[in-house]
Amino acid sequence: MQRAILTFLGFVLKSLSRRPFRTFLTLAALATAIGSVMALVGVADGFADSFRGVYESHQVDLVVSRQGSADRLSSSLADDFPQRIERVDGVGEAAGVLLETLSIEDQQIYGIPAMGLRTDGWLFADYGLSEPADSGLGVNSSEVSASEVSAGDANATGTGSTGSGEEPPVEMIYLGQNLADRMQAKVGDEVMLFDEPFRVGGTFQSGSIWENGSMILPLTALQRLTGREGQLTYINVLLDESVQRDEVDQVVTRLEAIDPKLLALATEEFVETDRRMQMAGSMAWMTSAIALLVGAIGTLNTMMTSVLERTGEIGVLRAIGWPTRRVAMIVILESVILALIATVIGGVGAAILLSVLSSTDSAAGVLQPSIAMSVWIRGAVIGLGIGVVGALLPAYRATRLHPTEALRHQG
Repeated sequence: MQRAILTFLGFVLKSLSRRPFRTFLTLAALATAIGSVMALVGVADGFADSFRGVYESHQVDLVVSRQGSADRLSSSLADDFPQRIERVDGVGEAAGVLLETLSIEDQQIYGIPAMGLRTDGWLFADYGLSEPADSGLGVNSSEVSASEVSAGDANATGTGSTGSGEEPPVEMIYLGQNLADRMQAKVGDEVMLFDEPFRVGGTFQSGSIWENGSMILPLTALQRLTGREGQLTYINVLLDESVQRDEVDQVVTRLEAIDPKLLALATEEFVETDRRMQMAGSMAWMTSAIALLVGAIGTLNTMMTSVLERTGEIGVLRAIGWPTRRVAMIVILESVILALIATVIGGVGAAILLSVLSSTDSAAGVLQPSIAMSVWIRGAVIGLGIGVVGALLPAYRATRLHPTEALRHQG
């Protein structure tokens, strides 16, 4: 039995090494196809994981957004909803977030995620930041002070200004560690946003790559900069510790009863049903389908040529008593071995590519620098599928050869 298995594997390996250049080209085509799939799907999954980490890193149970919004991340809610939500039975904490995208023009850094938060709330505190009691910078990052700024008096600061013409204190911003490294910024540095000066009040490290590439501003400051006074994008909700799993739906019902505009979803559902996440996944698989088709055709061509070249050998094997099933297994196993080797090569190439891309300025804080194990598993399944599908027709062709017909090619 062992000798038969060794003979079987030796025959397969001999076939693969018979035409080394052709085997190399087939591996290159398959590795490119499978690596493309793993890279694209890895990017889409990494983006979703990073987005999910925004909520999971703060143990958010529910996310409340506007009902019927085509894009939940650009929904609009009044900023008094968090206080109303906190009064709902079963809710522990609620924090509103205004999400926008800003740019730092003088450093040519564009598309920076900016989160507007109340700096006196639990969510801000959860980032591990604290407002310096006396930084010597003359800054004002207090949410309470910012909300006291008079709309009718440009010199009013809400910090006891005498209105004597003094410049209002500069507000603080807080930078994710990746963004701070990208800007080469440190605490106390001045940053210009819409020609308005801010000072870096600190940096934070999050479990989400997306957050590490973002910035935090006082809520009222971001509302003022973007012309969205009194607005929020969504509200993060922490449930009371006494709420059981089977009671969550009841809390959701009570939340949505506050106002018909509200849509409350569990964190996982909020991420999975987001239109951006769905589009990213769909585009990754649609683009990958082309590469997979090319890889499957290349495998089919290689295996069919291999069968035709070995017609005489197949005839000898059939003549000495090999059943058609074993002959078919030789062809399929050869194809599967090629595909699995190509999966390893393609996966390593995809991992290197993502690592390089994630270190660039344009992709820093967006791309995951590595490929998740789930993507490796999917890549292996895809490679196995291509190997089997690409070998079906050649295997069928091999089993249909009659020994006498095949032996003519041998002679």
